[in-house]
Amino acid sequence: MSESTIVLNQINLAKENNQNAFSFLLNLYWDDVYKFQLKRTNNEIDAEDITIVSFAKAFEKINTYNHKYIFKTWLITISKNLHIDQLRKNKNKVDLNQLNENIQIKESSPSPEDNLINEQKLKSLKSKINKLKPHYKEVIELKCFNELTYKEISIKLNQPINNIKVKVLRAKKILFQLISEND
Repeated sequence: MSESTIVLNQINLAKENNQNAFSFLLNLYWDDVYKFQLKRTNNEIDAEDITIVSFAKAFEKINTYNHKYIFKTWLITISKNLHIDQLRKNKNKVDLNQLNENIQIKESSPSPEDNLINEQKLKSLKSKINKLKPHYKEVIELKCFNELTYKEISIKLNQPINNIKVKVLRAKKILFQLISEND
């Protein structure tokens, strides 16, 4: 089976909402789209953000994909258009400071020592979460602190579930890197 046949099969499975197919396509083309955006933006964070949104939009619109075209080219075109849209929006956008959000955590009845240790760990984790970009911070808090499902987060943020999954995945990777740097 050639790679193009494998890719076509995965695209067809993705059109049937197969999550493994989405993951396959994401893993196969992530670097291509990311490198394309990195050349355009000269900024790793912007390139990553646009890449995430590109995949989310592509997965949301996968049923519109025409097999006459190369899938990678279709993805890159989506990504290019998103970047152009972002440039247009940013011309008129005022940079607003993100307000700190209070995270409510339910606590049981641990000992005073346990309370102190837990408060220190929570404070450390919150400070690392606060270093995340706002959209990563939001999904991590909803997933980990509010214990919402991907579907619930998708509904709450009015975003496609695949977009949420990608954001949570990327947020966890970045958070893990932040935690690893301090250990």
